[in-house]
Amino acid sequence: MNYTNSGNKDTRSGFGAGLLEAAQRNPKIVALCADLTGSVKMDAFAQTFPDRFFQCGIAEANMVGVAAGLSIAGMVPFAGTFAGFATGRVYDQIRQSIAYSNTNVKIAASHAGLTLGEDGATHQIMEDIGLMRMLPNMTVINPCDYNQTVRATIAAALHKGPVYLRFGRPAVPNFTPPDQPFEIGKALLLRQGSDVSIFATGHLVWEALLAAEELAKSGVEAEVINIHTIKPLDTDAILASALKTQAVITAEEHLIAGGMGEAIAALLAHKFPVRQEFIAVNDRFGQSGKPNELLKAYGLDAKHIFEAAKRLYSQK
Repeated sequence: MNYTNSGNKDTRSGFGAGLLEAAQRNPKIVALCADLTGSVKMDAFAQTFPDRFFQCGIAEANMVGVAAGLSIAGMVPFAGTFAGFATGRVYDQIRQSIAYSNTNVKIAASHAGLTLGEDGATHQIMEDIGLMRMLPNMTVINPCDYNQTVRATIAAALHKGPVYLRFGRPAVPNFTPPDQPFEIGKALLLRQGSDVSIFATGHLVWEALLAAEELAKSGVEAEVINIHTIKPLDTDAILASALKTQAVITAEEHLIAGGMGEAIAALLAHKFPVRQEFIAVNDRFGQSGKPNELLKAYGLDAKHIFEAAKRLYSQK
């Protein structure tokens, strides 16, 4: 494997580190939080820049409105809370005050997907990518590890316009180089292959690499591409890989409905229809459990990616 795990770290801490670094470069960056400062790792920012930090309390709709106002005043606001509260609870405010108004607000959404774990279905959210990518003007970013989340946060701060930045709670393999360039809308080829394309995002990128390693042992060469930006999609990279392998797997910690897989399926339907397998959650809510156990129970781990690739390869 070209990428090795340098130690497990949570991506929310990558956000905290990236936010602090971006703020040290740009005095216009401010942060808002809905009573979850430690959980979303905004505490270092709050301690370093107390005059630029706004604790909004458990009032997410108000936080979004304040963030939009600060943006209109020329600031670059990051509004942080759990992904479930950052999207479903305040969708009207995001639609009207951020997306429609095209304000320069960054929605920092922690504890996304199933791997929030023991807090269960009421706090887990697996439809947030769909909600956000449907909004005009919204950029949707879902980095894969700590290092990439640092760089994604800095890139979001530099981007002009609304951004939905998704990250998680559990410690996961940290395998991308700390100096690897991050460009919004440009996918990253992690492993070359000619038999099947695996397009993965977020926590499932590492699972895709593990699956590809096992596939190689059985004579199947899988190409692994990190789709860290779900909107805008890197259509050129996706089509180039699909044309080469003519077999596609999409892997994400999200519902099939509205997710990265459906976005790629729509692209392929228009440009180059091929067989596709979806590694995602099919019309179910989450449940309480350990993150790794939940990934296995919902079919989101390397084993299920491996099996999907073998099925596709046998049909070619």
